[in-house]
Amino acid sequence: MANNQYFATCPRGLEMLLAEDLAGVGAEEVRTVPGGAHFTGDWRCCYRANLETRIAIRILWRVGHGRYKGEEDIFRLALSLSWQNWFEVNRTLRVYVTAIKSPLRSLEFTTLRIKDAVCDRFREATGSRPSIDTARPDVRIHAFLTAEEVTLYLDTSGDPLYKRGFKRASVEAPLKENLAAGILRLAGWKPGIPLLDPMCGSGTFLLEAAQMALDIAPGLARGFAFEKLKNFQNGQWHRVKGEAEARRKPVEPLPLYGSDLYGEEVARARQNLAAAGLEGAVTLKQADVLEISPPAESGILVANPPYGVRIQSRVGMDQFYPKLGDALKKRFAGWNCHFISADADLAKLIGLKASRKTPLYNGDLECRLYEYRMVSGQNRGKLDCGVD
Repeated sequence: MANNQYFATCPRGLEMLLAEDLAGVGAEEVRTVPGGAHFTGDWRCCYRANLETRIAIRILWRVGHGRYKGEEDIFRLALSLSWQNWFEVNRTLRVYVTAIKSPLRSLEFTTLRIKDAVCDRFREATGSRPSIDTARPDVRIHAFLTAEEVTLYLDTSGDPLYKRGFKRASVEAPLKENLAAGILRLAGWKPGIPLLDPMCGSGTFLLEAAQMALDIAPGLARGFAFEKLKNFQNGQWHRVKGEAEARRKPVEPLPLYGSDLYGEEVARARQNLAAAGLEGAVTLKQADVLEISPPAESGILVANPPYGVRIQSRVGMDQFYPKLGDALKKRFAGWNCHFISADADLAKLIGLKASRKTPLYNGDLECRLYEYRMVSGQNRGKLDCGVD
């Protein structure tokens, strides 16, 4: 079977982890660029990428490419494609356009022209045209423009892949699931290493860690846009999904620990873990991060603490960060601690020297992942914190 060309999008800063995921599902010719990776593969690879990658946002199937000078060139390219061979006319449609250094004045007008071309092609072929649905479309067409070239894609994912399909309760400042999974890997966490999130909110880090530890494919609880395409191979998909189901380990207590200052947040985390069938894998309790004791002699702490654009006041943060640093020094010797924050004052006020600062994006918000290796007293001067 001939390979298709795809583009997987991801949060900026996680491109190499995305490439690892794609290679793991059989992708070939993987090439990273800022915000994603190009790759080739058959439909089995596409199905597995949607089902199994923890880092991707969308898997886009490339269906057209060409050079352009104006909107009419893009219209003609879109009109030349056999859309009616890829999805039924009764499927609802939405077109998305993104651009880097495009000379076109209006991306909205370009979006309209692509939509017109698709509808005209359907009308010529079938006598009718698909309807537009900007809220919950069956089919999403993505156009990406550079200064001189346009690439057209059909979205095989549907809802963003960080929507795992089971989360019920969220908090005011949620962390996307794929970013949480990436942070766990950047932190060096692996199944079996004790993990603590002392500001767990809705439990995103814990949910991702439990799925990783139990080898639960992140897409098992949801559907995908490729199921609505004409070339959907139902038998192949059920084999792919069945193989992933067979790898799933039974739920058991794991060295995964979460806490939060607020009882309602702990309740939300528990609700989300229960919805995913994972409540029995994680230990939760209400506790203050400034007073909590570590659940093991060594391990990895990850947290998405409050910062300027989030819930707490500026004055509160200026008082909180130094106390957090003191608490880590007093009680978390032997632990490797990681904080994701858009607040540069965290690094200034926490009173600890970061061993690493990794640029990441939480949506459009530029952040840093700060790593603090809390060396035990007898090992001061050594780099290791006791975590393999």
